[in-house]
Amino acid sequence: MDIWSQLERYREDGHVEAKEALGGLPESLWETYSAFANAEGGVILLGVGENPDKSFRILELPDPEWLLEDFWSVLGDPMKVSVNLLKEEDVQVIREEGKCIIAIFVPEARPSQKPVYLANDPWRHSYRRVGEADQRCSREEVEEMLKARET
Repeated sequence: MDIWSQLERYREDGHVEAKEALGGLPESLWETYSAFANAEGGVILLGVGENPDKSFRILELPDPEWLLEDFWSVLGDPMKVSVNLLKEEDVQVIREEGKCIIAIFVPEARPSQKPVYLANDPWRHSYRRVGEADQRCSREEVEEMLKARET
């Protein structure tokens, strides 16, 4: 997917989320990861801001390699994220015109992996995608996903 050339056409929605990430990985990144994994998947763009008209603009990521190192470290910690769904090729640094962004392609988790949750607590830290927002799953939604694991 050639994200760079298509970026002007993107808007945040149920499958695309922009995060500035200028001061490091935003905490909301993990909620979006959980929400995409518990739904149909999506792409998280780091180093991308949102204009007033909802179009995207490229920002200057100061140290993408440091962000990636931090990202993989958190993703690999089961006390922070219940499951790592990503392969190396799902996370890309895209460079163009002297700037770069990071694209994280989050697949939908298999039923046996859901719910994908944070902080070792599926009841309070499982998320789902509703439009362009990440929302905490209800107790019933978590129970439904846990029951689907058994089938």
